Amino acid sequence: MDIRTTAIAGCFEIVPQVIKDERGYFFESFNLKKFANATGAKPFFVQDNQSFSTQGVLRGLHFQKGEHAQAKLVKVLDGKVLDVVVDIRPNSETYGRVVRTILSSENKKQLFIPRGCAHGFVTLSATAVFFYKCDNFYNKASEGGIVYNDPAFNIDWILDTSELIISAKDLGLPTIKEFAAG
Repeated sequence: MDIRTTAIAGCFEIVPQVIKDERGYFFESFNLKKFANATGAKPFFVQDNQSFSTQGVLRGLHFQKGEHAQAKLVKVLDGKVLDVVVDIRPNSETYGRVVRTILSSENKKQLFIPRGCAHGFVTLSATAVFFYKCDNFYNKASEGGIVYNDPAFNIDWILDTSELIISAKDLGLPTIKEFAAG
């Protein structure tokens, strides 16, 4: 597995070494020892989540606040998404930076997202099954989010706005400026 740094401190892209033969394929999707040696991080995952979305569904940008903040290891089991991470940690050297990457069942890449970052994705294929591991339990009272089209980040979601399917809850999220003031 190849573990690559990104433009956000503590955020890593994991590219597996896929072994294929006439039976199919095999790859190691996560190895704590290799991950810790490459990153210095040793996440202890306590919750797995999975979602199914149709083309154009945009989920995000979400995070958990305070003591319930979560680091996540995300991947796509079926389909293709544009995955987006925004560093919203006020004291981070990479505060305000955005990482965008394609995750798919074809490329089998994963993204490790550190605590304190907002995360979202948009489904680019007809459907997608999205899977992620969290190092902290979900807590409804600690939900947070930033609106997907915050001009401070100018995120290119690839799809035209008219193609996006976004929940009313996500459309009502604040900008980073509103969140920081709030």
